[in-house]
Amino acid sequence: MSVSMSRFKFAATAALAAGAIGGSALAQTSKPDQSFIEEAATGGMAEVELGRLAQQQASSDAVKQFGARMAEDHAKANDELKQVAAAKGVSLPSAPTRSQQTDKEHLQKLSGSQFDKQYMDHMVSDHRKDIAAFEREASSGTDSDVKSFAAKTLPTLREHLKLAVQARQAVSQTASPVKNAASASR
Repeated sequence: MSVSMSRFKFAATAALAAGAIGGSALAQTSKPDQSFIEEAATGGMAEVELGRLAQQQASSDAVKQFGARMAEDHAKANDELKQVAAAKGVSLPSAPTRSQQTDKEHLQKLSGSQFDKQYMDHMVSDHRKDIAAFEREASSGTDSDVKSFAAKTLPTLREHLKLAVQARQAVSQTASPVKNAASASR
């Protein structure tokens, strides 16, 4: 009986030690860093989904190309983030947030130039917010791996913003002659 009790105590001690080691990895990743990881994950998933939607519903080649770039770049960043999260013991959400789903549902109802304009407006706004969040994490985060991910991803997000602004301008210029022609005929 004492032999089996000893084995039980050993197994329990080993389990507690393993939990303590896992727990200390989580303790090293602060709540703000964990929140950043989770928000970056949902944002990345939303970007991939919206990028695919743009490839299907956009009328402008510039918007379709931008959507393809979003799907590709954000899928890659999502894969990198999954590795960081796994190393930190942070569970990632399985889907975008309800708000992000609502944005997608709204865009799914649009087509052609109306889709192009609203998608590009959303991308400009969203990437400005993303850049601010990634800059904050890169400068103020407490976990070096999470900070490194944010800093490494920032140049891509800045490039996305630049491309989004250009695509939005292209879409606006394409729509302007139609508006001008309509108002000139009145």
